[in-house]
This record gives sequence, C-alpha cells and structure tokens, in this order.
Amino acid sequence: MKHDHVDEIITAWRKELPEIAGLPLELSKRTSLLAAAFQVLTIEELERLGLTEADYGVLATLRRIGEPHRLTPTDLSQSLLLSSGGTSNVVKRLVEAGYLVREADPKDGRSSFVKLTPDGIRIAEEAVIKVTEAHARLVARIPDQTARLISELLRAALAAVEEGVLIRD
Repeated sequence: MKHDHVDEIITAWRKELPEIAGLPLELSKRTSLLAAAFQVLTIEELERLGLTEADYGVLATLRRIGEPHRLTPTDLSQSLLLSSGGTSNVVKRLVEAGYLVREADPKDGRSSFVKLTPDGIRIAEEAVIKVTEAHARLVARIPDQTARLISELLRAALAAVEEGVLIRD
C-alpha cells in the first residue's frame, strides 16, 4: 500500500510521542481528511448559491422530511444538532431570503412551525443536487468496490461509537 500524508504524521509522532502514534490517530486523521474533502466541495457549491452550511442543513432537513416541509424550531434544532439560538439565527436569515415562513401551530397558540416556501423548496433541491453531484465526482475517484467497503466499514464504526458520543440522552 502506498504511503500517504497521514503515514508521515504518524511517523513523526512515533519519534516525539510514541504512545499517541497508533490506530486511533490514524483513523481520526484519515476520516478528518476525507470529511474535509467533502466539506470543501460542499462549501464551494453552497457559496455559488449564496448559502452557508447552516442554511443548507436547515433547507435540506425540511426538504428531506417531505410534505408539508415543516418542523417546530425545537425539532429542527434537535435534527441539526444545533443550539436553539444558532437555529434561530439561521431561520431568521432564511425567512428574510424568502426561503422559509413561520406558521402558528393551530393546535397550540404558543408553538409555531418553520416551513419551506416554494422558493425554499427550489433552492433546497438545487443545493442538494449540486452538492451531491460534487460529492459523486469525488467518490468517482475511488474504485467502486473500495468506496462500498469504506461505506460499510464506516457504518459499523459509527454504530459502535455514536451512542453516547454523537447521540446523547
């Protein structure tokens, strides 16, 4: 197997702090670099559309759930793993852009929904398509069998670590 940048990092740490130069560091560095490659492409596509990653998260979440494309702000925050304040700022910006509206909950006057407008549906779909196409170009550089194996192995790894780390009660 060909050596990569992470191998160089591990080799350097083996000389300086050998106790940290193991599999955990290799996995964290390689997954971070792979995630960064996807993120760079995501940001490029979103900038072309005048969106931030947070905007994209809100728009994609509301589009993904289907009709009527609405959630309470609390449910949206939980889905995105954002603070209520962070979600509120993004929602405000997207309302001002005409991509979202706030609707009162007819069953509970104290509650409200955040809902995609027709323009919001359009920009959400455009963003998801553009980002997915960019990711597909990146994945196309990986042999198909390798990409499928990576996906399955990452599924197993995430299942093992997400409880208590990514998902908290």
